[in-house]
Amino acid sequence: MSTRVIAGDCTVRSGGRRETTRRGRVVVVVKPDDTVLVHDADGYQPVAWLTRPAELTLTTDPLWLVAVDGDESLHVTAESEVSVAEHETTDAGVPVGECRCGGPLVRAGGAVSCLGCRERFPLPGGASVREATCDDCGLPRIRVERGETFEVCLDYDCESLLSAVETRFDREWDCPECGGALEILRRGGLIAGCEGYPDCETGFALPDGSVAGDCDCGLPRFETDAGERCLDSGCDA
Repeated sequence: MSTRVIAGDCTVRSGGRRETTRRGRVVVVVKPDDTVLVHDADGYQPVAWLTRPAELTLTTDPLWLVAVDGDESLHVTAESEVSVAEHETTDAGVPVGECRCGGPLVRAGGAVSCLGCRERFPLPGGASVREATCDDCGLPRIRVERGETFEVCLDYDCESLLSAVETRFDREWDCPECGGALEILRRGGLIAGCEGYPDCETGFALPDGSVAGDCDCGLPRFETDAGERCLDSGCDA
């Protein structure tokens, strides 16, 4: 992903709810999602902007930028020679260790990414990244609660959370609809799904928490950050 930066004497026209015309030596930032920000010398607030426009046109010789989103528009025209540069950018995240390539790892949103090689590792919901590293690949280990606490490698291909949870809880509980065994499966996240599928389509997403006993319906109860609940989130027992 790259961010384009334009600096110089420009006329900036905003159309729509904020109809204004300004001229000055400004800095125009065009982010990877095409959001346009125009900054002058004062403060941190842009003097003009358009977030994720539906259309963006940018030419550099001469400089001419038009961003349009419905009734909103932003036009930037160079009045003299300007500086135009392009810089690679990434999400800014919390540092969590070192990648196999030696680059820094950062956690942003639901993933850990390397700022060096750009490798990206999606995180299971509720996962925490540990200081301890994997003996096999050297990446950080993560801690996840899915019935009990599991610590596995950040790289799913190196050490699978599915395999760890499957070893502990596969066929541990019975389907409340047909009595078949509930198998631990990966369907986006981890679920406990009936072995009788497709004849029986019963399945439950495994919550972020630890098993805390049995529900009156026969399924396990989980202790989560939001309180105790049944594996079946719709259970009234």
